[in-house]
Amino acid sequence: MLRVGLSGGIGSGKSTVARRLVERGAVLVDADALAREVVRPGSAALAELVERFGADILDADGALDRPALAAKAFADDRARADLNAITHPRIQQLTVERMAQAPADAVVVHDVPLLVEAGYGANYHLVVIVDAPVEDRVRRLVARGLSEPDARARIRAQATDEQRREAADVWLDNSGAVEDVLAEVDRLWADRLVPFERNVRERRRAPERSPKLVDPDPEWPRQARRLAARIERAGGDRVLRVDHIGSTSIPGMPAKDVIDLQVTVASLADADALAEPLADAGFPVIPEASADTPHSFAPDPALWGKRLHVAADPGRYANVHVRAEGTAGWRVALLFRDWLRADEAARADYLAVKREVAARHAADPSHAAYAQAKEPWFAQALPRANAWAQESGWTP
Repeated sequence: MLRVGLSGGIGSGKSTVARRLVERGAVLVDADALAREVVRPGSAALAELVERFGADILDADGALDRPALAAKAFADDRARADLNAITHPRIQQLTVERMAQAPADAVVVHDVPLLVEAGYGANYHLVVIVDAPVEDRVRRLVARGLSEPDARARIRAQATDEQRREAADVWLDNSGAVEDVLAEVDRLWADRLVPFERNVRERRRAPERSPKLVDPDPEWPRQARRLAARIERAGGDRVLRVDHIGSTSIPGMPAKDVIDLQVTVASLADADALAEPLADAGFPVIPEASADTPHSFAPDPALWGKRLHVAADPGRYANVHVRAEGTAGWRVALLFRDWLRADEAARADYLAVKREVAARHAADPSHAAYAQAKEPWFAQALPRANAWAQESGWTP
């Protein structure tokens, strides 16, 4: 199944987005609904809350008075942490159970108000954040019955816009007419979520695109960090490190809109053991791409072995190169990145080559042909990169 995390600040309108996704066919797992379920009368969680916050958080019928609890729990960071420690483990257990009940071909949308605050982003194939200006959110909350000071306190207690942007694969602006955001959700469903789910289930890469160079995108580093976190979560202890490599990792460098990541493992046996976990996480393996082109300083092909995975997400093309630590291919990938970051003349030389090769292969969707056409430049540039490494004391 495809796991989608849905979140947004209180009053942003994520419930509107969740309802639309359900209308389109998604399976919804609502964290707020599960939170109410775990504190039903007679539950262990409710008893712990009463012990921590007092009996006045109960109504006349013995059920949880949520506004009364919120007034205490949002009063300071310690109180909020205590609330989370009591309820979150139980909510997580219910979440696992509900997701396990979804069909194998489902798009499961997990509506989680505190997804960003809890650091849950790596648990999903995709994170969707719904946003609206603070004043719009305050107005909506007041219309629901909250006082303005309470509304603003709750907003301040949640993640900042910057923290949400760091987590967001998809940013939905809900500041306009409801029809506008619903149209965005419909496009997201049809163009990204449905094909993404199918690609994950069938172990297929996203369709390749022409190797066109684009201007540097300030979002590339954030996108790389999100993908790396998912890979680390999927790979566990076998993943020693994940590095953003390639042209999108070089500030100011025009590049193909492709994120390249290098996953460091202890051996190719570990790389093979990652095939299914990475495919489950949205990165199916490409069996025919099992080695890099050897260079003269290390002619043994065994030093250039790797496993290549490619993203199944049609909205974010990415290559994941899994290489054993210390091998020639592993070292060269890191060396070229760091050399090009440090050497302006080298960057200019490489960019000229990229522009010529991209123009020559503009009508060819195969990135393999584009990559192969750059190999002669890499071969002649490698001695310069190695000289820089020696002079600068560079280490991988």
